[in-house]
Amino acid sequence: MNLISELKLAFVKPLSCLTLCLLTTTVTSPLVLAETSYPQQPQRVAQLGDREQLERSRLIQEANVLYSQGNFTGAEENLRKLIKKFPKDAFGYYQLGNVLYQQRKAEEAITQYKEAICLNSRYALAHNGMGIALASQGRLQEAIAEYQKALAINPEYADALASLGQALWQQGNRDQALASLEKAANIFKAQNRPDKASRVEQLLQQLKANDDPSVS
Repeated sequence: MNLISELKLAFVKPLSCLTLCLLTTTVTSPLVLAETSYPQQPQRVAQLGDREQLERSRLIQEANVLYSQGNFTGAEENLRKLIKKFPKDAFGYYQLGNVLYQQRKAEEAITQYKEAICLNSRYALAHNGMGIALASQGRLQEAIAEYQKALAINPEYADALASLGQALWQQGNRDQALASLEKAANIFKAQNRPDKASRVEQLLQQLKANDDPSVS
């Protein structure tokens, strides 16, 4: 697998670099994934009682364990229980989208990301996740639109910048792609995320050394 393909897989996993009780911050990065953790939830679920909150936390934690074990179908089952019990929980739909994407069910994942965005129109992670799923289907222009929506919400969202840069490169927009990837690398450094910064810098070196934007 070449570096570009590896990076696609890494940024495609919006489940990157945080823990499933993290179900709370900013990707993965559509998309957005070798990491076995969930990004944190960008907003609280309103007005849950103590018992409901405990049930929600239990389902999330169980999904996290199952995901970390590579049991994506088990994680999916738990997340479906979560959204059945809490149908207004945007985070549950977002995480279900991530798990479906891991099972190569891109179209089903897109549906869940859309549900999350319907409940929270400023859900940058869901826009990025949907972009990654769209890109995996070769729907680059639609993917770029989703990355741009994520960045309109959070201009410092490095995973979305990295995803955008890769999609732009595939379209042949060399200068814009390099600018997006360079900005992503700088933000990853500022956020003290050296592994991702290093991956993006390696990709930049490879792309700059190759004049053919269609390389993959």
